[in-house]
Amino acid sequence: MRHASKAAELVSRLNEIIGRMTAWLVVAMVGLTLYDVVMRYLFRSGSVALQELEWHLFALVILFGTGYTFKHGDHVRIDLFYAGDRVSDRQRLLIDIAGNLFFLLPFATLIIWSSVPFAYDAFMRAEVSPNPGGLSQRWLLKAAIPAGFVLLALQGIADTIKGIIELMRKH
Repeated sequence: MRHASKAAELVSRLNEIIGRMTAWLVVAMVGLTLYDVVMRYLFRSGSVALQELEWHLFALVILFGTGYTFKHGDHVRIDLFYAGDRVSDRQRLLIDIAGNLFFLLPFATLIIWSSVPFAYDAFMRAEVSPNPGGLSQRWLLKAAIPAGFVLLALQGIADTIKGIIELMRKH
C-alpha cells in the first residue's frame, strides 16, 4: 500500500504543477483576447489565427485544468447526496470512491479511447485549420484531449487510492 500511496502522491504533484502552469495560460488568453478586441474594434484589423489561438488556449485551460480542479475538490458534486450533516466523513469517502470507480474512470477511459484515433488521424493527415489564415498543427490541440483526460483519470485513481487508505486507517 506504501507504493500505491507514493504513486498517488506523485500523480497529485504532477497535476499540481500542470494546473499551476495552466493558470498562466489563462493570463495569456486574457491578454490575447484584449489585444484581439482592441485591434478589431479600434483599428478594424482582425486575425483569424489569433482568434483560433484564443479558442485553443481556452480548450487547453479546460483540458489540463481538470486534473488540478479534481485534485482540489473544486469539481461539481451532487450536493443532495454529499453535503450537509446527514452524511458522515466515512460515507463521503465511500461516495467519492464509488463516484471515481463507477463514473469518472469509465467516462475518462471512454474519452481517451475514442479521442486517441481522432488525434492520430489529425496527425497523420497533418491537419490544419480550414479557415484562411488559421493555425496549422491542429493535431496538437486534438492530442490534448486524451492527454487531459489521462491526467484526470490518473488523479481519479490517486484520489481513490488515498480514499481507500483513509478508510483503512479509520476502520
